[in-house]
Formats: sequence, C-alpha cells, structure tokens
Amino acid sequence: MLKTYKQNEAGLGELGNLRRLVYFVAVVETGSFTAAAERLGITKAVVSQQVARLEQEFQTSLLVRTTRKAQATEAGQAFYQRCTLILREAEDAFGELAEAVAGPTGTLRLTAPFDYGISVVVPAIAAFSLRYPQCKVDAVLSDQTLDLMSGNIELAIRVGWLADSNLQARQIGTFRQLLVAPPGMRSQIEQLRSPDDLSHLPFIANTALREPLRWNFSRNEIERCTVSAQASIFLDTTLAVREAVREGAGLSVLPDYAIGDDLATGRLIAVLPQWGLPTGGIHAVFPSARFRPVKVRAFVEVLASKEKQRYAIEDAIP
Repeated sequence: MLKTYKQNEAGLGELGNLRRLVYFVAVVETGSFTAAAERLGITKAVVSQQVARLEQEFQTSLLVRTTRKAQATEAGQAFYQRCTLILREAEDAFGELAEAVAGPTGTLRLTAPFDYGISVVVPAIAAFSLRYPQCKVDAVLSDQTLDLMSGNIELAIRVGWLADSNLQARQIGTFRQLLVAPPGMRSQIEQLRSPDDLSHLPFIANTALREPLRWNFSRNEIERCTVSAQASIFLDTTLAVREAVREGAGLSVLPDYAIGDDLATGRLIAVLPQWGLPTGGIHAVFPSARFRPVKVRAFVEVLASKEKQRYAIEDAIP
C-alpha cells in the first residue's frame, strides 16, 4: 500500500501530517521502526522522530515500544484503521491522476453477451482502439455470466435485468423487445388485432431466455395481455433466431439492437407495433473497488456514445 508514497515522497513535502501517517502505518505493519525505515527507504531516526511528533501533537500514546518491537496501543490501533483508509484513497488519487495524464494503456479485459457484443460492443471496441492505440482489448463474447471477482475481467456488459450483487454498475442504455416477422408474412400480420391472435402463427423460440414462449404485452399503459406462443422452431441464440425470421420461418421477439437495420431496410417488419413488451437495461458492471482504471472509464464512455447513436438511428423504429 505504501509503495506509491515512497515514490512520491517529494510531492508530500508540504503535507507533513500525511507523511507522518505513512510512517506510523509502516511501523504498525512491520512491527518495528527499523523495518519501517527499510520499507520506506529512509533512516530509522526520521521515522521515530515523525511518529513521536504525531503523538506529541495529539497528546496520545500510539505505540508501545520495546527494544525489538513496536506495537499499537488501543488508540493506536483505531487510528491505524482510519489511516489505512486515508492512505488508500490518496494512493488511488495519485494512480488515477497518473493514468489520466498518460491516457489508457495496457490491456482492457471485458466480457459481453454474444448478440449485443456483435451488434454494439465490437463496433465500440474498434472505435476505442482507433482512439487509444496504446491500449489493447481482450474481449470474451459469451452468454455465460463470468466471475468479475476472479480478477481476470475488469468490465462486464450486462443486458437485461440485473440481479442483486456486491458489484458496481452503471446503466448506459436501454433496449426494447420487438415482435417481428418476415415481409412474406405481411398478409397474415395485417389480420392480427391483438396479441391473442398470435397462437395460430409459426413462432421461433429463443431457448436462451428464461421464458421463451411467454410474453407480456401492454398498450396505452392500461391494457395488458399475456400470451403463450406455440413454437415451431427452438434455437439457443438471438442471432440464430434473427436469421430464422429473416429466412421466413416465422415470427419472434428480438431486441432492437439486433434488428435495427433489418427494420430500417424492410428486411423485417414490426408486428402489432401499438402493443409493447417490457424494456430492459444495458449496464456496465465493475468489480467492487475504489479505483477504476482510466482504460475502463474511457471504454464505457465510448460504448455509451455508441448507445446514444443507436437511439438516434432507431427513433424511426415503430
């Protein structure tokens, strides 16, 4: 924890009290003035003098000293706990400032769902790499929820409805679920009056979803309708379902980010556009930590910008 302070000691010359906290914490953690001096790269006399001045200022004994050991008193232990929090925050501030000056570097490791990853995250990665060529990106596109606490992943993009967890999250966008069909089914679609009429039409189920056949529709925030579809095809990825609908096999519910171009070009058509389905969130999820690397923050901003562009394009979607 004190590595940064050893390197930045010159920058702390005006902050005598903060420097004394560094010396005091080093003594508590190493158990002696000699070991603390070795860790900090200064003389034992300086450490001893500064800790003594700290005790004099507050008229409190922080350490019990013997010829070989230094142990925190009850007041010293409580003070040590507070000091470690202060120093970690200050160290994070130094690290964040240094990274902000240098810009994103190193390798950013992230994960995202396969369909959203292909449609939105990969273009964001390309834009990020062009903007920050000194930073590499290692992305895992998978519908499996990877463990951020393992330390191997710095950022996860999650689509849908977040479960409660100890992770930190920032919502960067939303998505709509849309009932769509191929143009070849237009005559059948035009005869539909409500979601209840869907039961006789071929439906393509996405088995990656928790309830791929049960859909809750609403209209004008008053009318509600729950439909149980009858599937003729079962597929386990969003992009596979989209391809089957494109090929004319039936209708299905797909997220707007996967079909925006298809709706704009007429390759797919909206079904019962006056009836809506629940919207979901798009979140950037981070491991629980006080310090978030600048490369992570920079990528999230690029992705959020891509999301805003997507909204602008898809405003025309019925």
